[in-house]
Amino acid sequence: MGRARCIPADPKATFLPFQSRWINDNARLKLAEKSRQIGWSWSSAYACVRRTARQGARSDQWVSSRDEMQARLFIDDCKLWADVLRIGAQDFGEQVLDGDQRQTSFDLKFANGHVIHSMSSNPDAQAGKRGGRVLDEFALHKDPRKLWAIAYPGITWGGSLEAFSTHRGSHNFFNLLIREIREAGNPKGISLHRVTLEDALNEGLLFKLQQKLPPDDERQDMDEAAYFDFVRAGCVDEESFEQEYQCRPADDDVAFLEYDLISSAEYAQDIDWWQMEGRELYLGIDIGRKCDLTVLWVVERLGDVLYTRHIEELKAMPKPKQDAIIWPWIQRCRRTCIDATGLGIGWVDDAQHRFDEYRVEGVTFTVKVKEALAYPVRGAMQDRKLRIPYDPTIRADLRSVTKQTTAAGNIRFTAERTPDGHADRFWALALAIHAASSPAAPIEFQSTGRRASALDGTDFGSAGFGTVTGGNDFGGYA
Repeated sequence: MGRARCIPADPKATFLPFQSRWINDNARLKLAEKSRQIGWSWSSAYACVRRTARQGARSDQWVSSRDEMQARLFIDDCKLWADVLRIGAQDFGEQVLDGDQRQTSFDLKFANGHVIHSMSSNPDAQAGKRGGRVLDEFALHKDPRKLWAIAYPGITWGGSLEAFSTHRGSHNFFNLLIREIREAGNPKGISLHRVTLEDALNEGLLFKLQQKLPPDDERQDMDEAAYFDFVRAGCVDEESFEQEYQCRPADDDVAFLEYDLISSAEYAQDIDWWQMEGRELYLGIDIGRKCDLTVLWVVERLGDVLYTRHIEELKAMPKPKQDAIIWPWIQRCRRTCIDATGLGIGWVDDAQHRFDEYRVEGVTFTVKVKEALAYPVRGAMQDRKLRIPYDPTIRADLRSVTKQTTAAGNIRFTAERTPDGHADRFWALALAIHAASSPAAPIEFQSTGRRASALDGTDFGSAGFGTVTGGNDFGGYA
């Protein structure tokens, strides 16, 4: 079964060599930059169970994951290993650490009295705890630097600190630690591991994978080179592949939005972000027809924060069908800003005729207008006043926008056209933020409509709906 060529020296061994090296590394501080989906968290859970449950163990383990979903998955892996190793373990489920701060953990207790506490990402939950630390997907946390700063003192009286992750940009604290190890003499004495997808395949990853896959899975007919190309082709762009699978951090000096900045604005994976709580909705529409997407981005203002509630992506769809989806959203939103560049002017004319120009503003993209739209996106992220979905395609789209300075000293915002669009999601988001700007802040130079106050006293009815991308659920409104 399977056509893998790289067979481990011991095909029946539970762990591949790179996993064994990590498990058996007893360094007080250790760090790993690794590819996605190579069984790293799974093998780390084994090591965590082994050192916590053994006789003579002296400390609990405090595991910090990116979000609640990952925390649950890690403790599930620990329970699996406890069963496999036939170690008595009691699952205490979710426990409250601090009710005021909403800090909880999923606890697994062993016969020796020690516990594995698997927590989500809040760095403050690490404060005041003694024992070993496991920082899962370290670079993906909201503030890796703060997490390390709070977790590190906890091993003063025993235990180790291990952090592992895929990269998340060149300016991320995770990458700065790695550079310190390689370029500054490793002053912290960290044991560093590095495993790319290529490394893992060379040590038998595809062989292991094919043992688990059903016989009719297409990957059974692949060798390592074919599987490598298969994974690469499935990534949203080359930058994502290099970062997620080949341990090469994306260059934050080139992109307009740093990865850490985007990550700080993302919802947790398990959040139902499309659930609307009020009626103060604002809409940005970037118009496309054949080459580019039409993207609708809806935000809701709660206090001074804009929460993404709906994203609709329309591809190669004729105007009448797009209108059937667009008009109900304009009806429900207080303000709408539409890309009026090129064929978009037709949508603006129709929308202003149907809903009046006070509720619909057409924005013609020029160099100056793009600059005026782009900076508020970054500002909202920096000020923690924007929430966006945790989605690799959206993240890649936002990353695709670059800021370039021309020979004349002018700033231009550009993006490479890909099969997934031409930064269409970024500009739809920028238009939504502009629609929600209060007090009114007109775009200079090229605005085709007048702007009214976001609070115009109009009640557009209940907004108790929401869908993920790609569909119209308005029934009769279409």
